[in-house]
Amino acid sequence: MKRPVPVESASALIDELIAELTDWRGKTLASIRKSILEADPEIIEEWKWMGSPVWSRDGMIAVGNAHKAKVKLTFSHGASLPDPDQVFNAGLGGNAWRAIDLFEGDKINERALKDLVRAAVDYNQTKLKRKASAGTRAKANKSKK
Repeated sequence: MKRPVPVESASALIDELIAELTDWRGKTLASIRKSILEADPEIIEEWKWMGSPVWSRDGMIAVGNAHKAKVKLTFSHGASLPDPDQVFNAGLGGNAWRAIDLFEGDKINERALKDLVRAAVDYNQTKLKRKASAGTRAKANKSKK
């Protein structure tokens, strides 16, 4: 079993990835990262899937990837999040994931991105509370028998 990368190491690996992307993709990924971390100070950076930055709080929020011609930010529960500014522009047909594809010259709507990140944190926390209360109900039902 692979052990997770420590948070400090994950942040350092993300720093390295951004530094290695010497074109517009590095700047774009750095800008996305800054907005995500500003949206909620308790967000944790992780490094998963052999080289992908992941941002989490009470569950995964989003994964960022630099591709040849775009930077993709994929929200694991994007289909469940409100997107009044229509920031999502990829993966719109899926049942769970939604993504933002950014191409060279695209501008990021920072306010809308931060709103999505906060909505994802709320979604994760609500899901945790539901799980916890379901577990409590299950224990209560067992103890009644």
